[in-house]
Order: sequence, then structure tokens, then C-alpha cells
Amino acid sequence: MNLIVLQKHDFISPNRVRLSGRQLEHITKVHRAAPGQQLRVGLLDGQIGSGEIVTLDEKCVELEVALAIDPPQPLPLTLILALPRPKMLKRVIQHLTALGVKKLVLINSYRVEKSYWQTPWLQEDKLFEQCLLGLEQAVDTQMPEILLRKRFKPFVEDELPSLSSDSRKLVAHPVGGTACPVDIKQPTTLAIGPEGGFISYEVEKLQEAGFQSVHLGPRILRVETALPVLISRLFPAF
Repeated sequence: MNLIVLQKHDFISPNRVRLSGRQLEHITKVHRAAPGQQLRVGLLDGQIGSGEIVTLDEKCVELEVALAIDPPQPLPLTLILALPRPKMLKRVIQHLTALGVKKLVLINSYRVEKSYWQTPWLQEDKLFEQCLLGLEQAVDTQMPEILLRKRFKPFVEDELPSLSSDSRKLVAHPVGGTACPVDIKQPTTLAIGPEGGFISYEVEKLQEAGFQSVHLGPRILRVETALPVLISRLFPAF
């Protein structure tokens, strides 16, 4: 936890917060903090600053906070991702949040098992929890937006054109296409398929929507590996 993320309900006065639970445990067991110690804090969807411990006991900790620093700039990226396996989903959400992705659309694909959509990890509170872990890791406060779209064709035909307008459109696919560009300077919409990639029909539908096929070379990577590689190539400055 590199940042203690505060929420509005934590405030007991304009500049003081009271924390308990997981955050209290981290402050006492990891930071081994004591009254008077300064910790790095940030308000969810707000600014980052410091918090001085005023009181601390086994039930709660109170901090006097001062927030004055803007969070890191978000990636200029909309990510369209075929729903990963539930085991992988938690890690993917955390990693993407830590990397600065602020708009993620989880979509269906032919190679996505129907059972994946039944996982409890797609519930709003579970997604929020994983995003929060990513924010704490990256010292960020801007919560990403996550959309769920269970029907591929209606999404690509009816929603994707407006979602990707005024952006560079790329679909990562291990077969064909051109090498993934490096250090681009414009807003981008990137589509990534499931393990094994999109099927030909899905790639064609994305191409009809203006998406260019790109690859990372001859090696076939798992989705959780390909994601940070693609993002770091597209936006190394971030």
C-alpha cells in the first residue's frame, strides 16, 4: 500500500479522517506508525497529500490531512478486453489500474467461456476492490470506469464507433497485421482478445470498424503478459 486512499465517508471534519479495518492494520503492522508520523494519502478521485497521525489505538486511527498534489495523468487509452479467466481477472484489473488505464470495456468473444460471466469477481464491489488495490500500488486516486458487454456483435456495430471516435484504433492479434507502434502521441482504442486471440470473424468485424491489426512479434504471449507489454510500447512516457 504505497498510498492510503481516502473516501468521503472517512472524513469526520474538513481536514481529519478516521480509518479502521484493512487500512488500520496496514498502518500499524506495515508502517508501524505512531502519533506524529506522516503518511502519504489521497482522496479517491481527488488530490494527493500527506496525513499526520493524531490518535492511534486498536480500533481506529485519526489523521490530519493536507491534499495539494494532482494525481498522475491517465493513459490516453480506451481498452477493449475479452473477458479473462476469473483467476486472471483480479490480477488484470489491478495491473491495468496501476498502469493508468481509466476506461476498460470487458467484452464477450467466441473463445470466452460462458461460465466466466458468472464469476462473483464481476460484481461492482469486487471490481472496486481490485481497482482500489491498483490505485494504492501506483499512488493514484482516479478510479477507472469498467463496462461489461456480453454481446460482441451489437457492441462492435452499435457502441464501439462512438466509443473509439477521434482515436487511433488498434486490435492486437498474433496473426498478420503490422508490428505494434511505439510511443504514439494520440488517444488510442486498443482491443485485445482472449487466450488464443479473437477468431477471424471478430477480427474482421473490428477491422470493419476501423481497427488496424498489430502484433508483438513471433512469440505468443498470455493476455496478462501481453497487456503491460502493449501498453509500455504504446505509451512509454507514462
